[in-house]
Amino acid sequence: MPDDPDVTAPPEKSAISRIFINVAWLMGGKGFAAICSVIYLALMARGLGVKGFGHFSLIAGTGQALSAIAGFQTWRVVVRYGVEYVHHAQWDKFGRLVAICAIMDVVGAIGTCALAAILIYGFADALDLNPAYIDLAFYYCVASAWTLNSAMTGVLRTLDRFEAIAILEAIPLFGRLVAALIVWWIGPTVAGFLIGWALASLIGAALFWVEAWRRAPQALTLANLVGWRCGLQENPGIWRFLWVTYSGSTIDAATKQGPLLAVGALAGTRSAGLFRMASQLAQSLSKLSTTITRAVYPELARARVTADFVDFRRLAIRLSLMAGGAGLVVVLVALLFGRQILGLIGGDGFGNGAAVLVPLTIAASFDLASLAFEPVLHSTGHARLSLAARIAAVVVLGIGLFALAGHGATGAAWAVMISGLVCYVMMGAMALWALRHKVPVAPDDILEQGLSTGE
Repeated sequence: MPDDPDVTAPPEKSAISRIFINVAWLMGGKGFAAICSVIYLALMARGLGVKGFGHFSLIAGTGQALSAIAGFQTWRVVVRYGVEYVHHAQWDKFGRLVAICAIMDVVGAIGTCALAAILIYGFADALDLNPAYIDLAFYYCVASAWTLNSAMTGVLRTLDRFEAIAILEAIPLFGRLVAALIVWWIGPTVAGFLIGWALASLIGAALFWVEAWRRAPQALTLANLVGWRCGLQENPGIWRFLWVTYSGSTIDAATKQGPLLAVGALAGTRSAGLFRMASQLAQSLSKLSTTITRAVYPELARARVTADFVDFRRLAIRLSLMAGGAGLVVVLVALLFGRQILGLIGGDGFGNGAAVLVPLTIAASFDLASLAFEPVLHSTGHARLSLAARIAAVVVLGIGLFALAGHGATGAAWAVMISGLVCYVMMGAMALWALRHKVPVAPDDILEQGLSTGE
């Protein structure tokens, strides 16, 4: 029986051309998403004011942090192990791999709900949350926990279906915009905006599952779900890789959401609102980093399977140079137009956030400039090195937040910038070492060698 054309391996193209095509699809979605984001951010900021927006930011930030801490970046596992299965059309093995990752997503969601109950009902005062919002914050965190699409995103990335990802990622953002407009018309409230966000995210996650099944029906079957245990033997080292990526995502959550929660606890809700607004804009300016990383990760994993090591090294270096130039552009935009952008979107009350925006944008540019470092380390069997760099960065962040606590949101922003610099330097040095000294190994041995030896 011939394979479904939707699940056959993509035709051969150069890695760079595939990356540009994938980035083009993702940036199309991100461009639309950016427009939606700016509009609903402006509606919330102007409708709620600095303090109300601060409450919204603390609740949303808590939900994002808990989902990242208790969840797993299973898409990386699907891509890392699934590329070879797709390349050889081994759909049963691919399906069992996806089943393992989907089960881990569910485990993460349950863990998120448990953590939310402990944090929201036990430490709401420390976050400076209004008592009237405590129940709402818990329900929002529970809803966020069940926006499970990581494994299904991995399926679409492995199949090179970036055009589908672009559309699917735009849907919840468009939903947030529609919800924001409705809430604005009815009367802007923190509860209204949070409910709109949660519903849009849940719908978007459900559509990812539907699309993944539609694209790979031969793999995503009940038989493969029931036989997920066989996948553990078929994918040696999967648990170690899963835990390494989990640790990295947890640290990443601490780096991205920790400063916001620290500002709320140390400087109050208004400062948290200013920090969130500046952080949102900095992240918007650096969306290119996340977008390209999502396109780069499968290509570097594929290159380690299909290309010789010299070509793999050349690809990684070219990507790093391209990303460094993009990072400089991001910083210049923040320096020249940061205050005007903040004032235009949030109103006069947010104009003072320019002092927060600049260091956060510099930190985001470090993320952008280092977009190829982590995929290189993962693909060459040195996942633990990227984890070590992130651990060092989060330690520096904690020290910086403590040392600069008296400077409020601005101090927290500079702590984030210093932490980003440390991560960039360390991970860059490690990736350079891996590219210079890595001895090519068989694809199946990459993680086994790198993780078991601790290199």
